[in-house]
Amino acid sequence: MSLLVVGSVAFDAVQTPFGEREKMLGGSATHFSLAASFFAPVRVVGVVGSDFGATEMKVFARRNINTEDLERIESGKTFFWRGSYDFDLNTAHTLDTQLNVFADFKPKLSSEAKRTPFVFLGNIQPDLQREVNMSITGKKLVALDTMNLWIDIARDSLIETIKDVDIMIINDAEVRQLSGEPNLHKAARLIRAMGPKTLVIKRGEYGAALFTEAGYFTIPAYPLESVFDPTGAGDSFAGGFMGYLANHENADDATIRRAMIYGAVMASFNVEEFGTERVARLTHEEINARFQEFKQMTHFEAVPFEPKAKAAL
Repeated sequence: MSLLVVGSVAFDAVQTPFGEREKMLGGSATHFSLAASFFAPVRVVGVVGSDFGATEMKVFARRNINTEDLERIESGKTFFWRGSYDFDLNTAHTLDTQLNVFADFKPKLSSEAKRTPFVFLGNIQPDLQREVNMSITGKKLVALDTMNLWIDIARDSLIETIKDVDIMIINDAEVRQLSGEPNLHKAARLIRAMGPKTLVIKRGEYGAALFTEAGYFTIPAYPLESVFDPTGAGDSFAGGFMGYLANHENADDATIRRAMIYGAVMASFNVEEFGTERVARLTHEEINARFQEFKQMTHFEAVPFEPKAKAAL
Protein backbone atom coordinates (compact mmCIF):
# COMPACT_ATOMS: atom_id res chain seq x y z
CA MET A 1 0.00 0.00 0.00
CA SER A 2 1.05 3.60 -0.49
CA LEU A 3 2.52 5.75 2.24
CA LEU A 4 2.13 9.49 2.90
CA VAL A 5 4.65 11.59 4.81
CA VAL A 6 4.12 15.19 5.93
CA GLY A 7 7.18 17.06 7.16
CA SER A 8 10.14 19.26 6.33
CA VAL A 9 12.17 19.31 3.14
CA ALA A 10 15.28 21.32 3.79
CA PHE A 11 18.89 22.22 3.17
CA ASP A 12 21.40 21.30 5.87
CA ALA A 13 24.93 22.42 6.65
CA VAL A 14 26.71 19.95 8.92
CA GLN A 15 30.11 19.67 10.53
CA THR A 16 31.30 16.55 12.34
CA PRO A 17 34.75 15.42 13.50
CA PHE A 18 34.94 13.43 10.26
CA GLY A 19 34.07 16.07 7.70
CA GLU A 20 31.56 18.71 6.72
CA ARG A 21 29.08 19.77 4.07
CA GLU A 22 28.09 23.39 3.50
CA LYS A 23 24.81 22.67 1.73
CA MET A 24 23.10 19.32 1.31
CA LEU A 25 19.60 17.95 0.94
CA GLY A 26 17.91 17.27 4.30
CA GLY A 27 14.69 17.53 6.26
CA SER A 28 12.59 14.93 8.05
CA ALA A 29 10.30 14.19 5.09
CA THR A 30 13.31 13.80 2.81
CA HIS A 31 15.13 11.24 4.92
CA PHE A 32 11.89 9.42 5.70
CA SER A 33 10.70 9.20 2.10
CA LEU A 34 14.03 7.99 0.74
CA ALA A 35 14.22 5.17 3.29
CA ALA A 36 10.55 4.21 2.91
CA SER A 37 10.72 4.19 -0.90
CA PHE A 38 12.65 0.90 -0.85
CA PHE A 39 9.55 -0.80 0.56
CA ALA A 40 6.43 1.03 -0.66
CA PRO A 41 5.23 3.85 -2.93
CA VAL A 42 5.71 7.17 -1.10
CA ARG A 43 4.02 10.55 -1.49
CA VAL A 44 5.64 13.54 0.24
CA VAL A 45 3.85 16.67 1.48
CA GLY A 46 6.05 19.66 2.25
CA VAL A 47 7.14 23.08 1.08
CA VAL A 48 10.30 24.42 -0.62
CA GLY A 49 11.50 27.72 -2.03
CA SER A 50 12.76 28.81 -5.43
CA ASP A 51 16.28 27.73 -4.46
CA PHE A 52 15.17 24.09 -4.49
CA GLY A 53 16.18 23.04 -7.97
CA ALA A 54 16.35 20.18 -10.44
CA THR A 55 19.33 18.57 -8.72
CA GLU A 56 17.38 18.13 -5.49
CA MET A 57 14.24 16.97 -7.28
CA LYS A 58 16.21 14.25 -9.06
CA VAL A 59 17.00 12.67 -5.69
CA PHE A 60 13.26 12.10 -5.18
CA ALA A 61 12.65 11.15 -8.81
CA ARG A 62 15.32 8.43 -8.80
CA ARG A 63 13.42 6.70 -5.98
CA ASN A 64 10.03 7.26 -7.71
CA ILE A 65 8.84 9.38 -4.77
CA ASN A 66 5.65 11.27 -5.62
CA THR A 67 6.26 15.01 -5.16
CA GLU A 68 2.96 16.32 -6.56
CA ASP A 69 2.06 17.59 -3.06
CA LEU A 70 5.45 19.28 -2.52
CA GLU A 71 4.51 22.96 -2.62
CA ARG A 72 6.94 25.43 -4.19
CA ILE A 73 7.00 29.09 -3.12
CA GLU A 74 8.79 31.02 -5.86
CA SER A 75 9.26 34.11 -3.71
CA GLY A 76 10.86 32.29 -0.79
CA LYS A 77 13.80 30.22 0.35
CA THR A 78 13.85 26.61 1.56
CA PHE A 79 14.10 25.77 5.27
CA PHE A 80 17.77 25.77 6.30
CA TRP A 81 19.48 24.19 9.32
CA ARG A 82 23.14 24.38 10.31
CA GLY A 83 24.52 22.12 13.01
CA SER A 84 27.61 20.44 14.36
CA TYR A 85 28.49 17.28 16.26
CA ASP A 86 31.30 16.52 18.67
CA PHE A 87 32.76 13.03 19.03
CA ASP A 88 29.57 12.21 20.92
CA LEU A 89 27.51 11.95 17.77
CA ASN A 90 24.30 11.47 19.73
CA THR A 91 23.96 15.22 20.31
CA ALA A 92 23.45 17.80 17.56
CA HIS A 93 24.41 21.41 18.30
CA THR A 94 22.18 23.81 16.37
CA LEU A 95 24.17 26.78 15.07
CA ASP A 96 21.55 28.37 12.82
CA THR A 97 17.92 27.77 11.91
CA GLN A 98 16.19 29.66 9.10
CA LEU A 99 12.58 28.52 8.79
CA ASN A 100 12.01 30.56 5.61
CA VAL A 101 8.98 29.15 3.72
CA PHE A 102 8.52 26.48 6.40
CA ALA A 103 7.50 29.18 8.90
CA ASP A 104 4.10 29.52 7.23
CA PHE A 105 3.74 25.89 6.15
CA LYS A 106 0.13 24.74 5.92
CA PRO A 107 0.01 21.22 4.44
CA LYS A 108 -2.04 21.12 1.25
CA LEU A 109 -3.20 17.60 0.44
CA SER A 110 -4.52 16.55 -2.95
CA SER A 111 -7.51 14.22 -3.18
CA GLU A 112 -5.10 11.36 -3.91
CA ALA A 113 -3.07 12.17 -0.80
CA LYS A 114 -6.19 12.13 1.35
CA ARG A 115 -6.87 8.56 0.26
CA THR A 116 -3.47 7.26 1.35
CA PRO A 117 -3.85 4.29 3.75
CA PHE A 118 -0.55 4.58 5.66
CA VAL A 119 0.37 7.99 7.05
CA PHE A 120 3.41 9.39 8.85
CA LEU A 121 3.02 12.76 10.53
CA GLY A 122 6.54 14.12 10.69
CA ASN A 123 7.90 16.56 13.22
CA ILE A 124 5.73 19.62 12.66
CA GLN A 125 3.40 21.70 14.87
CA PRO A 126 0.88 19.37 16.61
CA ASP A 127 -2.12 21.40 15.42
CA LEU A 128 -1.02 20.84 11.83
CA GLN A 129 -0.48 17.13 12.47
CA ARG A 130 -4.00 16.85 13.84
CA GLU A 131 -5.50 18.75 10.89
CA VAL A 132 -3.75 16.45 8.42
CA ASN A 133 -4.85 13.36 10.31
CA MET A 134 -8.48 14.52 10.31
CA SER A 135 -8.37 15.17 6.56
CA ILE A 136 -7.18 11.67 5.58
CA THR A 137 -10.24 9.71 4.48
CA GLY A 138 -8.56 6.46 3.49
CA LYS A 139 -6.24 5.93 6.45
CA LYS A 140 -5.61 2.49 7.88
CA LEU A 141 -2.63 3.30 10.10
CA VAL A 142 -1.24 6.63 11.30
CA ALA A 143 2.13 7.18 12.98
CA LEU A 144 3.50 10.37 14.51
CA ASP A 145 6.84 11.88 15.43
CA THR A 146 7.45 14.93 17.61
CA MET A 147 10.26 16.75 19.42
CA ASN A 148 11.12 18.41 22.71
CA LEU A 149 10.11 21.88 21.41
CA TRP A 150 6.46 20.88 20.95
CA ILE A 151 6.42 19.09 24.31
CA ASP A 152 7.60 22.38 25.85
CA ILE A 153 5.41 24.91 24.08
CA ALA A 154 2.43 22.93 22.73
CA ARG A 155 1.99 20.09 25.20
CA ASP A 156 -1.83 20.24 25.37
CA SER A 157 -2.10 20.28 21.59
CA LEU A 158 0.32 17.37 21.29
CA ILE A 159 -1.60 15.28 23.81
CA GLU A 160 -4.83 16.00 21.93
CA THR A 161 -3.14 15.00 18.67
CA ILE A 162 -1.71 11.68 19.82
CA LYS A 163 -5.13 10.50 20.99
CA ASP A 164 -5.93 9.60 17.39
CA VAL A 165 -2.71 7.97 16.17
CA ASP A 166 -1.82 4.28 16.14
CA ILE A 167 1.95 4.54 16.53
CA MET A 168 4.18 7.12 18.17
CA ILE A 169 7.90 7.21 17.33
CA ILE A 170 10.06 9.41 19.59
CA ASN A 171 13.42 9.29 21.35
CA ASP A 172 14.07 8.30 24.95
CA ALA A 173 14.58 11.86 26.25
CA GLU A 174 11.26 12.92 24.73
CA VAL A 175 9.50 9.94 26.30
CA ARG A 176 10.70 11.00 29.74
CA GLN A 177 9.84 14.64 29.07
CA LEU A 178 6.32 13.94 27.83
CA SER A 179 5.46 11.44 30.56
CA GLY A 180 7.29 13.10 33.46
CA GLU A 181 8.57 9.63 34.35
CA PRO A 182 12.30 8.75 34.31
CA ASN A 183 11.76 4.98 34.00
CA LEU A 184 11.22 4.09 30.32
CA HIS A 185 8.89 1.16 31.01
CA LYS A 186 6.62 3.24 33.23
CA ALA A 187 6.87 6.19 30.84
CA ALA A 188 5.87 3.97 27.91
CA ARG A 189 2.81 2.72 29.78
CA LEU A 190 1.73 6.31 30.53
CA ILE A 191 2.14 7.44 26.91
CA ARG A 192 0.33 4.41 25.49
CA ALA A 193 -2.57 5.27 27.80
CA MET A 194 -2.75 8.65 26.03
CA GLY A 195 -3.78 7.00 22.75
CA PRO A 196 -1.10 5.29 20.66
CA LYS A 197 -1.22 1.53 21.26
CA THR A 198 2.27 1.13 19.83
CA LEU A 199 5.23 3.17 21.07
CA VAL A 200 8.64 3.04 19.39
CA ILE A 201 11.48 4.61 21.37
CA LYS A 202 14.61 5.59 19.44
CA ARG A 203 17.76 5.27 21.55
CA GLY A 204 20.48 6.41 19.14
CA GLU A 205 23.62 4.27 19.26
CA TYR A 206 21.86 1.98 21.76
CA GLY A 207 19.16 0.88 19.31
CA ALA A 208 15.40 1.08 19.75
CA ALA A 209 12.65 -0.30 21.97
CA LEU A 210 9.08 -1.30 21.17
CA PHE A 211 6.12 -1.27 23.54
CA THR A 212 2.79 -2.81 22.45
CA GLU A 213 -0.14 -4.64 23.95
CA ALA A 214 1.74 -7.86 23.18
CA GLY A 215 4.73 -6.81 25.28
CA TYR A 216 8.24 -5.42 25.02
CA PHE A 217 10.86 -5.83 22.29
CA THR A 218 14.27 -4.24 21.93
CA ILE A 219 16.98 -4.21 19.27
CA PRO A 220 20.57 -2.94 19.21
CA ALA A 221 21.92 -0.44 16.73
CA TYR A 222 23.95 -1.95 13.89
CA PRO A 223 27.65 -1.85 14.86
CA LEU A 224 29.51 0.48 12.50
CA GLU A 225 33.21 1.30 12.48
CA SER A 226 32.64 4.60 10.65
CA VAL A 227 29.82 7.04 11.41
CA PHE A 228 30.12 10.29 9.46
CA ASP A 229 26.81 12.11 9.95
CA PRO A 230 23.87 11.08 12.17
CA THR A 231 21.57 13.79 10.78
CA GLY A 232 18.32 12.20 9.66
CA ALA A 233 19.04 8.80 11.21
CA GLY A 234 15.82 8.84 13.23
CA ASP A 235 13.78 9.81 10.17
CA SER A 236 15.45 7.05 8.13
CA PHE A 237 14.57 4.61 10.90
CA ALA A 238 10.94 5.75 10.78
CA GLY A 239 10.96 5.49 6.97
CA GLY A 240 12.22 1.92 6.96
CA PHE A 241 9.81 1.01 9.75
CA MET A 242 6.70 2.51 8.15
CA GLY A 243 7.69 1.47 4.64
CA TYR A 244 7.89 -2.15 5.72
CA LEU A 245 4.47 -1.99 7.41
CA ALA A 246 2.92 -0.40 4.30
CA ASN A 247 4.50 -3.06 2.11
CA HIS A 248 2.95 -5.82 4.20
CA GLU A 249 -0.36 -3.99 4.73
CA ASN A 250 -0.21 -5.26 8.28
CA ALA A 251 0.74 -4.12 11.77
CA ASP A 252 0.55 -7.26 13.89
CA ASP A 253 3.24 -7.79 16.49
CA ALA A 254 5.47 -10.05 14.37
CA THR A 255 5.40 -7.62 11.43
CA ILE A 256 6.12 -4.63 13.67
CA ARG A 257 9.15 -6.41 15.16
CA ARG A 258 10.57 -7.09 11.70
CA ALA A 259 9.82 -3.48 10.75
CA MET A 260 11.94 -2.39 13.72
CA ILE A 261 14.92 -4.27 12.24
CA TYR A 262 14.43 -2.76 8.80
CA GLY A 263 14.19 0.67 10.41
CA ALA A 264 17.51 0.10 12.15
CA VAL A 265 19.01 -1.15 8.88
CA MET A 266 18.01 2.04 7.04
CA ALA A 267 19.29 4.24 9.87
CA SER A 268 22.65 2.44 9.80
CA PHE A 269 23.11 3.20 6.11
CA ASN A 270 22.05 6.82 6.60
CA VAL A 271 24.89 7.59 9.05
CA GLU A 272 27.64 6.07 6.91
CA GLU A 273 27.90 9.22 4.78
CA PHE A 274 26.66 12.80 4.85
CA GLY A 275 23.03 13.73 4.31
CA THR A 276 21.26 11.56 1.74
CA GLU A 277 24.45 10.47 -0.04
CA ARG A 278 24.49 6.84 1.10
CA VAL A 279 20.77 6.07 1.06
CA ALA A 280 20.34 7.69 -2.37
CA ARG A 281 22.57 5.02 -3.96
CA LEU A 282 21.53 2.10 -1.77
CA THR A 283 20.40 -1.22 -3.26
CA HIS A 284 17.86 -3.81 -2.13
CA GLU A 285 20.64 -6.38 -2.04
CA GLU A 286 22.57 -4.31 0.52
CA ILE A 287 19.46 -3.85 2.64
CA ASN A 288 18.66 -7.57 2.71
CA ALA A 289 22.26 -8.50 3.45
CA ARG A 290 22.36 -6.18 6.46
CA PHE A 291 18.98 -7.49 7.63
CA GLN A 292 20.46 -11.00 7.65
CA GLU A 293 23.46 -9.71 9.61
CA PHE A 294 21.04 -8.27 12.16
CA LYS A 295 19.33 -11.64 12.42
CA GLN A 296 22.64 -13.42 12.93
CA MET A 297 23.98 -11.05 15.57
CA THR A 298 20.78 -11.14 17.64
CA HIS A 299 20.08 -14.89 17.37
CA PHE A 300 20.82 -17.29 20.19
CA GLU A 301 19.74 -20.79 21.11
CA ALA A 302 17.40 -20.86 24.10
CA VAL A 303 18.91 -23.66 26.17
CA PRO A 304 17.84 -23.59 29.85
CA PHE A 305 20.60 -23.64 32.41
CA GLU A 306 20.92 -26.91 34.29
CA PRO A 307 23.40 -26.95 37.21
CA LYS A 308 25.78 -29.86 37.33
CA ALA A 309 25.24 -32.41 40.07
CA LYS A 310 27.37 -31.83 43.14
CA ALA A 311 30.34 -34.13 43.37
CA ALA A 312 30.04 -36.83 45.99
CA LEU A 313 31.95 -36.09 49.19
